[in-house]
Amino acid sequence: MAEHKLKIAFVVDRFGGRFGGAEAYGVELMRELAQSHDVTVFAREYDNESGLRLPFVPIRTRKGFPSWLRVLWFAARARRLTQSGFDIVHSHMNGWCGDVEVVHVTPVRYNWRVRKISFIKWLLSFASPRVQTYLALERKRVRQRAGHRAVAVSGLIAEQLNSAYGGEVEAYPVIAPGVVPAAQLPDEQSHALRESLGWGQEDYVCLLVARNPQRKDLNTVLQALVHLPTNVKLLVVGGNASTRDYIRRNAPSVAERVKTVDETSDVTPYYSCADAYVHPTLNDSFGMAPLEAMSYELPVILSPSPWCGFAQYVTPNIDALVLSHPENNEELAEFIQQLMASSTLHEQLVRGGRKLVQRHSWSEVARRYEALYAEILQERDGRVASSK
Repeated sequence: MAEHKLKIAFVVDRFGGRFGGAEAYGVELMRELAQSHDVTVFAREYDNESGLRLPFVPIRTRKGFPSWLRVLWFAARARRLTQSGFDIVHSHMNGWCGDVEVVHVTPVRYNWRVRKISFIKWLLSFASPRVQTYLALERKRVRQRAGHRAVAVSGLIAEQLNSAYGGEVEAYPVIAPGVVPAAQLPDEQSHALRESLGWGQEDYVCLLVARNPQRKDLNTVLQALVHLPTNVKLLVVGGNASTRDYIRRNAPSVAERVKTVDETSDVTPYYSCADAYVHPTLNDSFGMAPLEAMSYELPVILSPSPWCGFAQYVTPNIDALVLSHPENNEELAEFIQQLMASSTLHEQLVRGGRKLVQRHSWSEVARRYEALYAEILQERDGRVASSK
């Protein structure tokens, strides 16, 4: 870690791994950085179950306001609260407060000005206060200048930023998420969890972890189940009442083979009791869950790029099985059958995933950010840190 102690303001909507992949990125990165630096969190909400106790400054937004006004209010408050007293402001939010702005999702300008949309939708966007606010905030956020960096969490996001705002792709450094070394449950505990779900050891359990399972294309997994033997089950972690209703409406013939678990910060038991991880996502700038699944030595099936940015880091059939399209449920079913039938394929994917995990440690991610902080401070005013 760094020799010099920095005062870092970390700005995020919600601080806690249970809120999603982008949020988990922030928690684990700050867990590493807080070992050598003073980190203060600015957020709407702080999950005390994250296992990390840091100074916290709440940024409340006005209930009842439309989403774009809440985002604007948050951005303005974050700027006011962090504009002095910190060496580095590290932001994961749309706005203009950060020295480091980490972009986790497809850029707004890419969606509205680069990607092909209907002429009517394009025209109406100019009269939309929501779209115009998001565009203006993002323009401030990614504007290239000395002492500032817009960081992409995947090569896909860097390419989209380049398409939307110009400049070289290298102008948007890519720092992909890391992964926490997995702590497997003892076999007897994972077996007991299966039994509590009504499943036995003869069942083949596919796992999907998502705050919004529908966006990870839950429907494709449900339709794949229709083509698979009845001993193939699906466990959805992050599903709520609306997810359960969605399953009953869209796949009544396999609904009894699907179990849902509410959002939780402790996913270890569920990874430990699964046989494979399925991730036919429709939109992931990176996709932390497949990497996390690999740390638990699960074989992974995932969407290709551009639907899943993590696919750019994967060698098909070596590290993971990669679908030709996220909505190809027959191919997904075929891949699951291949894993069930071939222990050789299963072990190959586990070995490949293990090597991929070793290249994505959070300590290495933190080291890269520290190097970026040093560059920013040098460009800005020639100093390295406020204190030692």
